[in-house]
Amino acid sequence: MGTTLVFGGAGQLGQCLQHVAQERQLTSLVFLPEAQANILNVDTLTAVFARHQPTYVINCAAYTAVDKAEDEVDLARGVNRDGVENLARLCAAHGSTLIHISTDFVFAGTGNQPLVETDEAAPISIYGLTKLEGEQVIPAHTSRFFILRTSWLYSEYANNFVKTMLRFGKEREELRVIWDQLGTPTYAIDLAGCILTIIESQNQAFGLYHYSNEGVTSWYDFAKAIFELSHTPVRTLPIRTAEYPTKATRPAFSVMDKTKAKTKLQVAIPHWRDSLQVCLGRLEA
Repeated sequence: MGTTLVFGGAGQLGQCLQHVAQERQLTSLVFLPEAQANILNVDTLTAVFARHQPTYVINCAAYTAVDKAEDEVDLARGVNRDGVENLARLCAAHGSTLIHISTDFVFAGTGNQPLVETDEAAPISIYGLTKLEGEQVIPAHTSRFFILRTSWLYSEYANNFVKTMLRFGKEREELRVIWDQLGTPTYAIDLAGCILTIIESQNQAFGLYHYSNEGVTSWYDFAKAIFELSHTPVRTLPIRTAEYPTKATRPAFSVMDKTKAKTKLQVAIPHWRDSLQVCLGRLEA
């Protein structure tokens, strides 16, 4: 199957890929934390590619501080666009297939129908804009790529909404959570499984895909489900986005249609509540 390099290997998705790779007894993945392989350092990347001669490259490295990106535009663009271009160039030079992770934030979120891959991308934040720019530089350098847009990632690893809610649920009697932003939570273990299925099957259906769990919810209802399934007694109140101002604007509706992923990648996608229950069970174990 050849070697697979994982950039951003110490982050949430990188840790989930390690978890699923161990479950599937895949030993050909090399996990590279930022300190070891910064995607902005071309000399280091060139040496890494020369040493490993990867068949696949998974890019989990990203600037994801959505609000800070409004002030740190150059840094966000460096990681989310220029770093991706570095990887795409090297993948082309070595005949490697690039699997790149993008986001629902490339959309404006003004509609009310599930978003397909051909819908217009019109980001409303610097984070979303730089992630879109990262998507756009890939096909300019290589045709062997999979871009997976995902949303609302959480898992038992790193910092994320589920772990934050569980912590707040123990510390507070009442929480206020936004109810007028709709999307789909994605268990990063499921996304990792999709990525490794692409590699194991040697799928050649290159292109852009949407991948999140099934279903639709608001942040408020997501929080309610977390507390219900974890038996956490906390009063949860719905608030509008306008009552919780942030530096960056978020899409109000970013539910993605996964038909293309299910048919061309041959992956079964669980409902978000089912995956949430699995995650909470692992966190409690």
